[in-house]
Amino acid sequence: MKIKFLKAFNGDSILISFLEKEIPRNILIDGGIGDTYKTTSNVKGDLYEVIEKIREEKQFIDLLVLTHFDDDHIGGILRWLNKDKEAVSLIKKVWFNSGKEIAKKFKSKENKDLDIEIAEEIGDFHTSPKQGIKFEKYLRDNHLWEGKIIDQGLTCDLLGLKFKILSPNDDKLDKLLMLYEKQKDYFTTGGEYDFQTLLKEFIDEESQSGFKFQEDNSIANGSSIAFIMEYENKNFLFLADAHPSIVVEGLNKFGYNKDHQLNAELMKVSHHGSMYNTSKELLEIVKTNKYLFSSNATKHGLPNKRTIARIIKDNPDAFIYFNYDLKDTIFSAQDWNDCSNFRSIMQNEF
Repeated sequence: MKIKFLKAFNGDSILISFLEKEIPRNILIDGGIGDTYKTTSNVKGDLYEVIEKIREEKQFIDLLVLTHFDDDHIGGILRWLNKDKEAVSLIKKVWFNSGKEIAKKFKSKENKDLDIEIAEEIGDFHTSPKQGIKFEKYLRDNHLWEGKIIDQGLTCDLLGLKFKILSPNDDKLDKLLMLYEKQKDYFTTGGEYDFQTLLKEFIDEESQSGFKFQEDNSIANGSSIAFIMEYENKNFLFLADAHPSIVVEGLNKFGYNKDHQLNAELMKVSHHGSMYNTSKELLEIVKTNKYLFSSNATKHGLPNKRTIARIIKDNPDAFIYFNYDLKDTIFSAQDWNDCSNFRSIMQNEF
């Protein structure tokens, strides 16, 4: 199996390639921002390259997972579908929690802000009202999607793999339906970088009895599809932008806790390393040495160095992986003196 974390700018896009009984299989999790496929000036991105390689080798995207509605996860997919009229021939199956299906689940009124369009003949794509093809209609008309809700507690055997869904739960889906509003200024929001603070300072602060963890309150992030993927008795943890309390709840439902940890080959850290999406409780349940951050550190103040410090506090021998070269951007010489066992590596293929 090969797992590639695409250069998705400030977003997520992950390609998983493997053999099922000698048949090549591909799973694509999200597509990053639109530029991950192709920029408005026609510069081809990582998503474009992997899609063309799949096409050239006469393979397919056997499963496309769209974890949630945010543009830094779905934008590249929408741009691909707009620009490539043959895209449908490459996709076999889609996981996606649509607004219509969530409304059916709760027997409630639809939230029109959850409608997505594949907009025609314009340069960029967001979850906003534009003239184009309804995304859900595109999926249904092309028989790519069963309309099934992917939610916490679901287990699925697919392509020779086993999936255990950790997030979202019913509460987060209900909040998405009732409270979600389209992002009005997505690319300018976010926090400040915390790279000037030493790792040791964060570790010392969070060791104090009065320290309180603050969880992400984004409605869209809370609806993220997060899961354990099992391949040949090895577990891989993909957390999208999920809320840590929901991931912990999901892990507990599958029998994992700090006394019975999940042994994972790697963990895709939630929400590009936000300090609000990785809790002490979550780290106590997941046993791994590989922590993956998908971010180019140009938007929203992410990744947070505080998150890395929290990981190192729990696991001093951690390997911190980035899909961009951020080592010298984030860490100082003093950090290496204070925390000598952890490793920071730029690597996007495993």
